[in-house]
Amino acid sequence: MIDYLVVGLGLAGMSFCETLRRNNKTFRVINDRSQSSSRVAGGLYNPIILKRFTLSWKADEQLSVAMDFYSQLERFLGIQFDEKLDVLRKFASIQEQNLWFEAADKNQLKHYLDAQIISNNNPSLKIPFGFGKVLHTGKLNTETLLNAYTEWLKYEEQIDLSTFDYDNLQILPEYVVYKGHRAKQIVFAEGFGLMQNPYFNYLPMLGSKGEYVIIEVKGLNERKIIKSSLFLIPLGSDLYKVGATYNRNQKDHRTTEEAKNEMMKKLNSLLNCDYKIVDQVAGVRPTVTDRRPLVGRHPKHSNLWVLNGFGSHGIMIAPWASLALFERIESGKPLLLEMDVERFRPI
Repeated sequence: MIDYLVVGLGLAGMSFCETLRRNNKTFRVINDRSQSSSRVAGGLYNPIILKRFTLSWKADEQLSVAMDFYSQLERFLGIQFDEKLDVLRKFASIQEQNLWFEAADKNQLKHYLDAQIISNNNPSLKIPFGFGKVLHTGKLNTETLLNAYTEWLKYEEQIDLSTFDYDNLQILPEYVVYKGHRAKQIVFAEGFGLMQNPYFNYLPMLGSKGEYVIIEVKGLNERKIIKSSLFLIPLGSDLYKVGATYNRNQKDHRTTEEAKNEMMKKLNSLLNCDYKIVDQVAGVRPTVTDRRPLVGRHPKHSNLWVLNGFGSHGIMIAPWASLALFERIESGKPLLLEMDVERFRPI
C-alpha cells in the first residue's frame, strides 16, 4: 500500500509529487506525456496582468510559495531552471504611461511596478514611448525541470510511462487499485487530458490552444523579457521565444500557419531588424469557464481528487494549489471556495 497515485506530470502533477516527497509520503506517477502545455509554455512568472495593470488572482500568496518551492527544488535536483528576469512592458501611448503611473502608486502594486519610465536604447526595437518595468518576475525552463524530475522518478522506480487506463482502476472504500498498485488516494493532474477522464469530465474545462515561435535574431542582444502585443522571451544564443496565441476552438497540439502569421505580424511591429523562425510549438492550456483552478474531491468517491485548471498561470499557481490540496486531504483544511470543485458539484 502506498499513499498516493498521481496521474499526470506537468507542472501540477510535479508540484504535487514534490509536496508529497517533502512530507514523506509514498507515491507513484502514471504519465504518458500526451499533454504538452507545461513543456512548451513560455515559462514566465509575473504577478501583474499587463493588459490592465492589475494584480493577478492571489498573486502575493502564490508568488511567495512558488519562489521558495522552486529554490528548494533546484537544490534537490542539482540543476538551475529559474532565471530572474525583469519584464519590460512596451507603452503604446502617453496615455498608457499615465495609467502606469497611477497603477504604480497603488499600495498593492508598488512592490511590483517600477514607477520610472525606461527609455529604449536598443535600435532593434520599435519603442517610441518607452517601457514600464515589472519587478519580481522571471522564467522557468519548464522542459529542463520536468525532464530532470522525470529522471529522478525513474531512478527511484516511481513512474510508469504509459497511458492511464481508467477501466483498470478499482475504487474501494478505503483505497484504490491500479495494475496491482494499491494507494490510499489518487490525484488526477492531467491538464486538458481531464476531458477524457470519466470521473471528472463533468467539470467545465474549455481549453485554449497556444502557439509559440522560436526565432533567431542576430545582434538583438536583449536580456530582458519584452511585452508588447506578445512576449519576446530571451533563450540565449540569439534565440527568443515569441507568443503566445489564444485559440479556444482548436484542441490539438498541431502548429498552424495562421498562428505563425499572426505572431509575425505582431513581431514586425516590435522588431526593427531581420529575424528567422527556427521552430514552432503548440499546446492546449487547461482553462476553465470562471478562470479559477479545479481542485478538490470527487462528489461520490472520497479517495479521488483533481488538481487542474491553472490556465496560463501554472508556474505561480501549481506549488500553492498543490500545498492546499495536500492540506485538504491530510488534515481536512478547507479549500478556497473559488477553486474548490464543489462549486461545480453535479446535481
